[in-house]
Amino acid sequence: MCEVDVCVVGLGYIGLPTSLVLATNGSKVHGVDVADSVTSRLQAGLATFEEPGLQDALDAAIGTDNLTVSDRTVPASTYIIAVPTPIGSDKSPDTSYIQAAAVQIAGHIQPGGLVILESTSPVGTTEFVAKTIYSLRPDLDSGDLAFAHCPERVIPGSMLREITVNDRIVGGLNPQDAARAATLYRTFCTGEVHLTDARTAEITKLAENSFRDVNIAFANELSMVAEGLGIDPWEVISLANKHPRVNILQPGPGVGGHCIAVDPWFLISSAPNETKLIKAARIVNDFKPSFVSEKIKRELESSDGTSVAILGLAFKANVDDLRGSPSVEIVEELASSRPDLLIRVVEPFITDLPSNFRQYSNIRLDSLEACLENEELIVLLVDHDLFKKVDMSLLATKRIIDTRGMWRELNV
Repeated sequence: MCEVDVCVVGLGYIGLPTSLVLATNGSKVHGVDVADSVTSRLQAGLATFEEPGLQDALDAAIGTDNLTVSDRTVPASTYIIAVPTPIGSDKSPDTSYIQAAAVQIAGHIQPGGLVILESTSPVGTTEFVAKTIYSLRPDLDSGDLAFAHCPERVIPGSMLREITVNDRIVGGLNPQDAARAATLYRTFCTGEVHLTDARTAEITKLAENSFRDVNIAFANELSMVAEGLGIDPWEVISLANKHPRVNILQPGPGVGGHCIAVDPWFLISSAPNETKLIKAARIVNDFKPSFVSEKIKRELESSDGTSVAILGLAFKANVDDLRGSPSVEIVEELASSRPDLLIRVVEPFITDLPSNFRQYSNIRLDSLEACLENEELIVLLVDHDLFKKVDMSLLATKRIIDTRGMWRELNV
């Protein structure tokens, strides 16, 4: 009998909240992460990233004595894989972290064990995990273990709530595996749990984020067309949305994060000849940061500007998550192409600039107050609540590039 009910491999943006919810709902949980910076902070009782309610949830989990953390996988009844699934420079899926997690699990899992893959993955990855573990454990027979895919469906800023209230999809390698995994999720999930096969679960998650990416791409492309014609894109979208069957999204500086900007490539890699629309959307959204960068450069050249204030680095509002952020890409492009340009960045959710900025001497993390006082050109890239509260009179004499349409709505 294992002392640990659930061993969660990967304590990042999905693995940590999942561990906390499981622990506070009665499961004995052991969390594993290879990063010393993560395990040491959690062992000290400190949350590793900014998320509403996360520190309170960590305190509650610690209070139950149901949570332990280390850098080593341990014997458990159930394993949840929640590691990154990035894409390479050629946009191909990188499942090496999943493979490494499977190898770790293989050394400890016993007959009757359950492995759940939560990481968003290319179609067929759950089967790959099963094959990897069985290949390393010749003492196990096919069917001794259960495997399922249960993709996360949360958004930064509301993770702890959405982990519990959103419907979940559980896809097993067979119906019995799906049923076993569903039993675990029903211990904390108040949303409906839908059972299917693993491949259907995998492609469903990819379809969800590809759908969102395509819709965002339409808004971004429309905004570029409108601006090129000298037309306010936000007015166009507002008026078009008066149609009862039209709901165009709001444009932005691009698409970031680890999901929407990544997951469509998993579908594209699986069926390159059948995903022309999905690929076109990715190209549009990947191009938008360059479009914004060129717009900033033109504005600087028109006034011989030598400095600029950039408001926001996160990939979305009110989080500290910089993964895949178009804002980061824009700042890097400006810094490398204009080494003479002083770039003052305001990001209220971080205390230090990301490490990839260290090669540039012309990027400075600054306060909103200093930038509004000293800079002539203000570029809004992220619609943080802090920026919504700016005194509009302070912007009256500024030149503004608002990629979110936020200040336009405030009659700036």
